[in-house]
Amino acid sequence: MQCYTELTPPTAVTHALYLPFLSSSSNNLVVAKTSLLQIFSLKSITTEAGTSSRSYTIATDSINHTSRSQFENDSLDQSYLASDIILQKSERIHTTKLVLVAEYALPGTIVSIARVKTLSSLSGGEALLVATKDAKLSLVEWDPQRHAISTISVHYYEGEELQGSPWTPHLSQSVNHLTVDPSSRCAALKFSARYLAILPFHQAGDDLVMDDYDPDLDGERPESNIPAHQSGGVAFDTQTPYASSFVLPVSALDPSLVHPVHLAFLYEYREPTFGILSSQIAASASLLHERRDMLSYTVFTLDLEQRASTSLLSISGLPYDLHRVIPLPPPVGGALLVGGNEFIHVDQAGKTNGVGVNEFAKQCSSFAMADQSDLAMRLEGCTVEQLGADNGDMLMVLNTGELAVVGFRLDGRSVSGVSVRRVAGDHGGSVVLGKASCATVLGRGRLFIGSEVSDSIVLGWTRKSDRSKRKRSLAGLKTEDEDESIDEDDMDDDDDLYSGAAGHGQQELTVTPSNPSADGDYVFKIHDFLPNLAPLSEIALGRPGLSPGGRAAQDLCGVSAELELVSTSGRGRSGGVTALHREIDPKVVGRFDLPNAHGFWAVSVKRPLAKGTVIQSSDSNQLNGELNATDGFDKFMIASKSTETGAEESTVYDLTATGFEEMKGTEFESDAGGTIDVGTLAGGTRIVQALKGEIRSYDGDLGLAQIFPMTDDLTGAEPKIVSTSFADPYVLVVRDDSSVMVLEADDSGDLDEVERSDILLATKWLSGSLYNDRSGFFDVLRKEPARADTTSVFLFLLGAKGALQIFQLPHLANPVYTAESLGFLPPFLSAEYTVRRSTARETITEILVANLGDRTTSSPYLILRDANDDLTIYEPYQSPIDGSSESVSSALRFLKIPNPHLAKSPVKSAVETTTADQQGRNNPLRAVSDIGGHSTVFLPGVSPSFILKSASSLPRVLSFRGRAVKGMSGFHTDGCHRGFVYVDIEDIVRVSQLPSGVRFGETGWVERKMVLGEEVQALSYHPPMEAYILGTSRKIDFKLPEDDDFHHEWRSEDISFRPRVDQGFIKILSPVNWTIVDTYELDQGEFVMCIRTLNLETSENTHERQDLVAVGTAMIQGEDLPARGCIYIFEIITVVPELGRPETDLKLKLIAKEEVKGAVTALSKIGTQGFLLAAQGQKCMVRGLKEDGSLLPVAFMDMQCYVSVARELTGTGLCVMGDAVKGVWLIGYSEEPYQMKVFGKDTSQLEVIAADFLPDGKQLYIVVADADCNINILQFDPEHPKSLSGQRLLHRSTFDTGHPISSLSLVPRTASSSELMAASMNDGMDTDAFIPRSPPHQILTTTQSGCLALITPLNEQVYRRLQVLQTQLANTLDNACGLNPRAYRAVESDGMGGRGMLDGTLLRRWMELGSQRRAEVAGRVGVANWVVRGDLDMIGGGGLGYL
Repeated sequence: MQCYTELTPPTAVTHALYLPFLSSSSNNLVVAKTSLLQIFSLKSITTEAGTSSRSYTIATDSINHTSRSQFENDSLDQSYLASDIILQKSERIHTTKLVLVAEYALPGTIVSIARVKTLSSLSGGEALLVATKDAKLSLVEWDPQRHAISTISVHYYEGEELQGSPWTPHLSQSVNHLTVDPSSRCAALKFSARYLAILPFHQAGDDLVMDDYDPDLDGERPESNIPAHQSGGVAFDTQTPYASSFVLPVSALDPSLVHPVHLAFLYEYREPTFGILSSQIAASASLLHERRDMLSYTVFTLDLEQRASTSLLSISGLPYDLHRVIPLPPPVGGALLVGGNEFIHVDQAGKTNGVGVNEFAKQCSSFAMADQSDLAMRLEGCTVEQLGADNGDMLMVLNTGELAVVGFRLDGRSVSGVSVRRVAGDHGGSVVLGKASCATVLGRGRLFIGSEVSDSIVLGWTRKSDRSKRKRSLAGLKTEDEDESIDEDDMDDDDDLYSGAAGHGQQELTVTPSNPSADGDYVFKIHDFLPNLAPLSEIALGRPGLSPGGRAAQDLCGVSAELELVSTSGRGRSGGVTALHREIDPKVVGRFDLPNAHGFWAVSVKRPLAKGTVIQSSDSNQLNGELNATDGFDKFMIASKSTETGAEESTVYDLTATGFEEMKGTEFESDAGGTIDVGTLAGGTRIVQALKGEIRSYDGDLGLAQIFPMTDDLTGAEPKIVSTSFADPYVLVVRDDSSVMVLEADDSGDLDEVERSDILLATKWLSGSLYNDRSGFFDVLRKEPARADTTSVFLFLLGAKGALQIFQLPHLANPVYTAESLGFLPPFLSAEYTVRRSTARETITEILVANLGDRTTSSPYLILRDANDDLTIYEPYQSPIDGSSESVSSALRFLKIPNPHLAKSPVKSAVETTTADQQGRNNPLRAVSDIGGHSTVFLPGVSPSFILKSASSLPRVLSFRGRAVKGMSGFHTDGCHRGFVYVDIEDIVRVSQLPSGVRFGETGWVERKMVLGEEVQALSYHPPMEAYILGTSRKIDFKLPEDDDFHHEWRSEDISFRPRVDQGFIKILSPVNWTIVDTYELDQGEFVMCIRTLNLETSENTHERQDLVAVGTAMIQGEDLPARGCIYIFEIITVVPELGRPETDLKLKLIAKEEVKGAVTALSKIGTQGFLLAAQGQKCMVRGLKEDGSLLPVAFMDMQCYVSVARELTGTGLCVMGDAVKGVWLIGYSEEPYQMKVFGKDTSQLEVIAADFLPDGKQLYIVVADADCNINILQFDPEHPKSLSGQRLLHRSTFDTGHPISSLSLVPRTASSSELMAASMNDGMDTDAFIPRSPPHQILTTTQSGCLALITPLNEQVYRRLQVLQTQLANTLDNACGLNPRAYRAVESDGMGGRGMLDGTLLRRWMELGSQRRAEVAGRVGVANWVVRGDLDMIGGGGLGYL
């Protein structure tokens, strides 16, 4: 009984597509990451260059040792610019940034995406066709009313009647291709081995007599009676956008299409026409002498009405290694066929032009082609995408990340030749660090390159020829009155950003060359990137290193993780390691004790103006903007604390370069009481202090300017202030009698009350927030047109009955917007949304409207806080106004953002809990405009958290490490730039910053990626020396050994284009600054297979034991020679460090080396005597280290094919051995006598990728990951009758993860906060109904797609209620693209007591429901909401407290 939960989303980009999706005029990028679908918009950023002239060059070495995350806040990645771009003073730089609009976790694996232009859509934009595994198509469009995608149809081609003959490969083992006609007349899905599904789409003119109109040839169609595209989404009659699909065998097109390779629809045809690569016999490199040129390329045109096809041309005798058809738009046209050694262009008439790019092109094919073998390129895994429509040049990304340009020589419309040229390194040829998985054009001059092994990037390009010709054109346009400093690059980038038709003033700047560009004509630079952690493979848990020159250890006590998770990531030049944390560890700048403090407010204020100067209200915003533009430091800090007698007081400190100095001799009265809140008004010239009974206003020198009491003039009551909210020139005051008051600062800075209406006086209010709408987002609610020089301030109030009301200040007579159902937390909130009578209203304690984002973009969000400190985040959006609507307020709606984060349960000491309860609402949400470049919101209390968002992610709630936080404020001084100050429950004040060089928003974890420039194949942590041991490799040319006695002909080998093999290195990585401190180079052609840190016995006499590093290697010298391997034993010793580098005091010392037959593929500890278990070739041996440096074998066992994993259950002698072909063996090891014995085998013969034990009480499970992305649960149960006394491992269940799994690691499990809370309950409560004691272990899973997952064992009670909850959620929740989560997971059990694995990712979506549906589902489960919440905390990583 287990649960599989994805802790982080996948990060590897598999597919990308550019289309107008949100509207007919929008520019959107749709990105697929295995099972995650993301929609981005493009944003152009214009920045000023530095004041000094600088030249940037591409430095590959610096890239290798630096994470790109340090450039995330820069508008331009300086390390990736071309060397010929000189940034002059005040030069404007244009970059394109990606801004995430929406993302959807699909219950399916995306295999392809395509764009379809339908007759009409809800948004007016195009539709998206998503193909998912195994053979499903989902047609989706954007619904602006719900601000989400809407599924139009789902097409299913997985029926048994379409599976083909029994001996054909299974549908899941086939490679599927999705292609769409350029005119959106139909789509074709090639699935199974030889089936083709055709999905026609209705287009204008379908119901008319067939004419000769073609959109590619004839331009825009004349107006007809058919309704045009309308943004309102008017339906086209009552028809669906598609016609009935049909399936036909590929052989029905032509009997010779026995083995289809690839197909794609072509441009410039009046009917849907596609080209297909195929062969009559299967291609085989080993039979090249018999099957040399056996591929054929055939073009078919489809008749959709008759469901028939016609062959237009066929070309045979093509090279065997062609694998892709790329359709080319005008002016080139035709198709480009991509092979492993060549390119071949085929035009519409069947004329061919080819070019070979290495010396094997001529040896492997007799096809006529040009010779460019001097390029020495390998085209396997390359990605090709068109650069521009001017001359048809195409950009090619090789599997190493190198860039090349494919050019065509045009004679009119005829192609006379194809040429390939590399892009020089100083022109950006090395900016891509890894193999590209996809590429798409983002308008003119921009490309998106997605990758599964490195960061995906937005690549901009310019051309020198265009730039020089533009300069001459601009010189002719200048007049005497014009500014002489026109920026040519700026004009060029403007053209690139807007890919539509040029304006009249730009016609002279258009350049359309007809011939291929000269070498070096293109210059590439990176504009933006999507971080990628994939592929995650091996992991290690280690202690975080202390930074050089950092604070003392006591400063980090309590705010630093016990352990950190480090994993290998990336491949090739993008290889490196990634450190992951579940919580944010602050970078402590200063620390001191301040007893009884419970709040801080750092204030940046301006000096008072000269006497007699009057501040105009219209200039206040401008003054405030000037203050922010100059990065004004905070001047004062006000602290609120309690005295020994219990009274509260406030102290003001002067912030200096040396620290804090308490100020005396000012008009600030410390004994006036404790401070509730502090803000600035009047353009930053007035400090406003909110006390419990009054509001005080000070000038910039802390001169008392005004006291505004809270006394009610009519009743004489003196309500106390509970909370405030500031938005210049207003301040909102919420009082303990549930009343609110709004004060406004006049031109002189004095506060006066804004007249309240009867609605405001008669309603009980729980919370409120002010929002200064500088971006004009809420202009739809304005009562009068907005002026260009003013901003609107809106008041958001939460009523006692859960209603949200919005007022536009200073008008408080009537709300401009009312949503009565906010208290029910619906997924979509609007003014019209109503809930039937229900008592399941959520207890909301606070409301806040604030900007979230980074320096690229930020936008407002509505944040709700409930009684459990769980946060609900709503994104406001404007939907199109229906013509029948009477109020414009219906255009404003709110969409709930998925947030699986659960606040920690208040399991604290009695004193701490009492103190936190006494403070009550003195710990409001704190919005800070800039902390480390992020506009963020901080949640204080027993579960401190940050809400962080980047431009390419949704808002994420990340826990803040440490004890409960009583108060927090932003802090910006010369010694702590854009940091924060906070005080915890232990009265410790820390001045901190967010850690640098890390990212927060993409995965919901804190991630620090270190690119080392080499692929990391193995990883281990050495606890005594607190360092990581890496096995890395780089590619080198392979040469056949000349000393072989049986192959003398190898000595005369004479080829220049040699194969590439891995050259291995063993390195020590210091976690202090993540640099390599020592390197051990292996023999040529030898590479690392595995690394383990083992406690081995080093002396047979004294039986002394020591932590040593064991390394297993392999040497592959071609298929004619057997593989060999070595076992290395290293000791890490301390040496004298290099000058200025104290971390270089470690060095590898070789103490043993044993050459063995066969590759050493797995290592493990075994037994209690300090021996090691090594899988070498087809044997597993137990070896002991002798004093002379030899490894003595003491026991062995014969294996079968290839041992992929070897793990021991510590202290038991039980080992699990996984074979890559023959399944899993459970082996027992005994020491007296030394022997190994097979206890049980898996009879299903799984293709084992990874395996590990999962003990659960008295039951022993083995978790196995196979090559089909499945997790298999096996059990060793000798008492079960079907296990044959344990000889057969019982196959309990199978679970489809949807991601290729790379490792399984058994990790310890700590008690979650929910379990601790249950344990601290009174004895009289029924705690057994909550969470019984859970197993002490769980399995951490890494995948090739960058997803981190957790397998948690469950007891009977928890499993049963979560199983019921999963069933309810599967029937209740809406799933994107109309997919079925049950079919996606394909859970199977043996029916003999085995339980299927639960889907924790689906269970965590319980938080997406509204409070009413949540209560209904919990009622069907039979437990209260807090019980479900505790279960979700347990399966969602709550047991990883040490991270």
